[in-house]
Amino acid sequence: MANGKRKLKRWISAASLGGLAACLLAFPLAASADGLDVTDARMRVLPGDMPAAGYFRLDNTSDKTVVLVGAKSDAFEKVELHRSMNKDGMASMESVSRLEVAPDEHIEFAPQGYHLMLMKPTGALSAGDEVEITLEFEHHDLLTVDFEAVPPKSM
Repeated sequence: MANGKRKLKRWISAASLGGLAACLLAFPLAASADGLDVTDARMRVLPGDMPAAGYFRLDNTSDKTVVLVGAKSDAFEKVELHRSMNKDGMASMESVSRLEVAPDEHIEFAPQGYHLMLMKPTGALSAGDEVEITLEFEHHDLLTVDFEAVPPKSM
């Protein structure tokens, strides 16, 4: 009987760990600091030296407007805030120097809109890799977020 209880305990422990792993994989990467929450942090990676694009949701849960002014990462030589748009049937992209997020508001970084332009990777990146990117704010602490590298077709 004691042997049967041990086997049951091991099975429950293994099942619990498997369930925990599944839960962790089901939730997007996230980070929080001082009234700022970043969720669904992912980056589209392309082969070779092609630029990558970073996407996420930034929620301002504080009572003050925050201003995103940039980002940096050791995995890329240059990181810029960009916005894609379609004007008169022509697609274009422009650099953005700052983005204000009012209290209790959010901003989405998504394909065909705001995104991080991640240029000149410093090493090879593959789908599934995690890359630290630090968001920079005016008059606010830095916020470092783990972004999951995903293939272009998943965006």
